[in-house]
Amino acid sequence: MYTTYTYLILFLGVVFLAYTVLPKKFKWVALLTSSYIFYAAQSGKLTFFLVLSTLSVYLGALAVDKIQSKFDAIRKSLEKEERKKRKLSVQRKKKAVVALIIIINFGILAFLKYANFATESFVSLAAHFGKEIEFEPLKLVLPLGISFYTLQAVSYVIDVYRGKYKATKNLAKVALFLSFFPHITEGPIGRFDVIADNIYEGHKFNYENVTFALQLIFWGLFKKIVIADRANAFVKTIFEDYKMYNGAVIVIAVLLYTLQLYSEFSGCMDIVRGSAGLFGVELQKNFDRPFFSKSVNEFWRRWHITLGAWLRDYVFYSVSLSKPFMSLSRSAKKHMNAHFANVIPAAFALFFVWLGNGIWHGAAWKYIAYGLYYYVIMLIGMLFEPLIAAFFTKTHINRDGKVLSALKVLRTFVFVNVGMLMFRAKGLKAFLRMFLSIFEGSFLIGVKNGELFNYGIDEKDFIVLIVGFFVMLVISILQERGHSIRAELAKKPLPLRWAIYIALIAAIVIFGAYGQNYGKVDFIYGQF
Repeated sequence: MYTTYTYLILFLGVVFLAYTVLPKKFKWVALLTSSYIFYAAQSGKLTFFLVLSTLSVYLGALAVDKIQSKFDAIRKSLEKEERKKRKLSVQRKKKAVVALIIIINFGILAFLKYANFATESFVSLAAHFGKEIEFEPLKLVLPLGISFYTLQAVSYVIDVYRGKYKATKNLAKVALFLSFFPHITEGPIGRFDVIADNIYEGHKFNYENVTFALQLIFWGLFKKIVIADRANAFVKTIFEDYKMYNGAVIVIAVLLYTLQLYSEFSGCMDIVRGSAGLFGVELQKNFDRPFFSKSVNEFWRRWHITLGAWLRDYVFYSVSLSKPFMSLSRSAKKHMNAHFANVIPAAFALFFVWLGNGIWHGAAWKYIAYGLYYYVIMLIGMLFEPLIAAFFTKTHINRDGKVLSALKVLRTFVFVNVGMLMFRAKGLKAFLRMFLSIFEGSFLIGVKNGELFNYGIDEKDFIVLIVGFFVMLVISILQERGHSIRAELAKKPLPLRWAIYIALIAAIVIFGAYGQNYGKVDFIYGQF
C-alpha cells in the first residue's frame, strides 16, 4: 500500500498540503482524521478493534492514575503499618486494571490471529491419539496492523502503571499515537513518551526536513520495488515447488529471500519514516545494518529494533527481575557461581522472549520453531561464554581481531540464513526437506547452462539485483563507518544533488519490478 500512486500522490500529497496550510492548533486534527481514513479504507468495519483498543488503554491508564492519586492524597496521614497495607492494596488494584487491559488487547489479538491455529493443533493432537474431531475453521479477518498497534497500546498502560509518566487525559493524543498512518501497519513500534507529543503538537514547514523525508521515501521505494519485488519472483518459484530443486538452487533462493525481506522491510521503514518526516515527526529507527553483526544476539539488536526493545522491556525484564527468578538467582549464586546466577534467570526470560517473538510472527508451528531456534543459539553462547573467554585468554588470541571479526560476521550470516529458510518454508517438514536437499546430488544441478534464468527471473533481472545489492552494500558500509549520507549529500553542489535524485527516480521507474512479468507483492510484515 505504501508503494502505490494512491498513497504516495493522492493520499500523502493531500495530507501534507492540508497539514502545511492549517494553523498549528488544527494540524493534529489533519493527522488523526487522515489516519482513520487511511485505516478505514484498508480495514473497513474492523476499525472497531482499533477504537476498542484505544478506549481500553486510555480508560485503563486513567484508572491506574486515579487509584494511585487517591492513595498519594492520604499517604502522609496514615500510620506506618496502615500505609504499608494500603500500598499493597493499591498495587493489587493497579495490577488488576492493567491485567484486565492486557487481557482485552491480547485476547482480541490471540482470538483473531491464533484461534484457528490453536484449534487445528488440538484436533491434530487428538487424531494422533485416535480421537477424530470435526473442525470447521472460523472465518476470521485480521485488522490492519493489529500486531503492531496492540504492542504499542499495551506498552502505554504498562508504562503508566510503572510510573514512567502520568496518564494523559487527552483521548485524541492516545488515538493519534495508536493510529498514526505511517507506522500503524508495520511499525516501528513506538513509545508514547517518545512520539505522542511530537505527533500531536504540530510542526511548521521545514525545507530540510521535507528534503530528507523525500530522500528516505525514494530510497525505500528503490529497495522495495527494484530489489525486493524482483527477488520475489525467483523466491516464490522455488519455495512454492521446493521438491523439484536442490543444491545451489535452494541456496540461491534462500539468499535472495534474505535480500528480499531485508530490502522490503527496511525499505518500508524508510518510506514510513520519510512519510512521518514530512510532518516533522521522527519515528524510531528500526534497522541498523544488521548484516554487519558478529553474533545472533547483535543481529537482533540491529534488526527490527523496536520489536526487540519491546520484548526486552516488557517480557525479559518482567520475567528476569520477578521475585521468583531473583530468588533463584540468589540460590544459584550460593550453590553454583556468579555466572550461573546471571545465566539461569536470563535463560528463562529469554525463552519467553523468543517464544513470544515466534508466536508474534505468525500462527504456525514454523514460527514458534523459528523463535526457539534463535533461543537455542543464544543459550548455547551464554552457557559456554566462560569457556570461550578462557580459551582466548590462554591462547592470547585477540577475539576482536579483523580475521576473527570477519569470521564472526560470516557465521552470523549463515545462522540467519538458516533461520530465513525456516521462516519462508511452507512448514517445518518443507524446511527440513529443503535444508537436506542442499547436500543431495550434484550441488550445481539446476544452475548450469543458463538454467538459473528460468526460475521466474531472467539474466537481466539478475544483473539488476546484483547492481542494486552493491548499491545498498556501498551505502551501508559508508554508514557503518560513520558517514551520514543525507547530510553529506546536502552539502554537494545543486546540479550533483539533482543528478542523484533524478537517477534514483529513473531507476525506480525503469527497473521497478511491476507490469506483466511481475505479480503484485504485498509487504511481508504487513501480514503479521
